[in-house]
Amino acid sequence: MTKTAITLIGNGKMALALAHGLKDRYDLEVIGRSAKRLAHFETALGVSVQKTLYSEASCTNKTLIVCVKPANLGEVSAQLYGKATAVYSVLAGTSLASLRAIDAHHYVRAMPNLAAEKALSMTALVGDMELRDDAIALFSSIGSSVWLSSEKELDIATALSGSGPAYLALIAEALCDGAVREGLKREDAMTLMRGLFQGFGELIQTTHPAILKDNVMSPGGTTAAGYGALERANVRLGCMEAIHCAHERAKGMK
Repeated sequence: MTKTAITLIGNGKMALALAHGLKDRYDLEVIGRSAKRLAHFETALGVSVQKTLYSEASCTNKTLIVCVKPANLGEVSAQLYGKATAVYSVLAGTSLASLRAIDAHHYVRAMPNLAAEKALSMTALVGDMELRDDAIALFSSIGSSVWLSSEKELDIATALSGSGPAYLALIAEALCDGAVREGLKREDAMTLMRGLFQGFGELIQTTHPAILKDNVMSPGGTTAAGYGALERANVRLGCMEAIHCAHERAKGMK
């Protein structure tokens, strides 16, 4: 059975994460500026892909996923020729209007995260309704996806699910550091933390966070003591401020 072709514009970390999630279902082309970096991309991916330099790239009748840095969109789009069928952009804070620098029939903004590499991304989508079903199908192949009603909502989603892995990584590292400070070996702390996140990821799918917290916290117990420390340290406010600042930054990138 012939696979659908997808063209990735850019060969950075997000492009590689997406390619890992897509490689089993799609024929991939990767367009970049350096033959050496494209070869490195293919090696890291572990499967053969069509490699094309910007100077040789035609977008005619192709489905594109744009993965370059937002600041480089103008430079890159100027090197592309032909009219694409669809443009999907994973560029933070880059409006649908800005994407029209690449000639195409339809446009969608997408905000996946690095879990795409494991086909576990949570991807927010917004754009031309003609692509809604295709967009959901495409990005559901690398995890879960949700279609939002406005670009404003996508900028908020960028702050939550797009940037979220970095916030959770900070929490994971800090929890391990705390366990090591108390006397646990680093290797054991990392093993316990990974198991914690894996199990929590399943629980949170069906249980509201507040209920999950209450189910763990017994009166006067260890969890209550630790939870009180988190509240005194304003961890809740810090998380809310992280979303606010990331959202403001996304708005400012337009």
